[in-house]
Amino acid sequence: MSSPSSATSAATGGHAERLTLPWWAWPAGLAVAGLLAAELWMGATGVRAWLPFAVLIPAAVAVLWWLGRIRVEVRDGELRVDDARLPVRHVADAVPLDAAGRREVLGVGADPLAFVVQRPWIGGAVQVVLDDPADPTPFWVVSTRHPVELATALLTARDTTP
Repeated sequence: MSSPSSATSAATGGHAERLTLPWWAWPAGLAVAGLLAAELWMGATGVRAWLPFAVLIPAAVAVLWWLGRIRVEVRDGELRVDDARLPVRHVADAVPLDAAGRREVLGVGADPLAFVVQRPWIGGAVQVVLDDPADPTPFWVVSTRHPVELATALLTARDTTP
């Protein structure tokens, strides 16, 4: 099942998605924050009764939101990953990776100069091989829930950019 943003962008030749947390991370994170707040409370009265809950629950919401904030887009002749931009004219190839392929690319023999945006809760990724002699970065590895669609959108954008 594809998200509405990726379905509409696929029709126009682009790609857009947000690397959100899985649904189960929200209740788990809030439960941990609530448990920690209850441990700090421990039956105290006054400020210690409500302050841990007033601080830790909103902090947990903020951290969970922050972990799922990354956007991956192909538009206007660029691959945009959060605040990083890569003009598609520098893309030599885009290789969709499953979880095993991502482990191999990012494993023991990984290139330390590679640009990596990885989210461990997302199994797929795309390896974007670069063709820019002025840039020492050999490739990008970007997590995505739709590796084939992202790779196709990158190559299509590269081939249609003048």
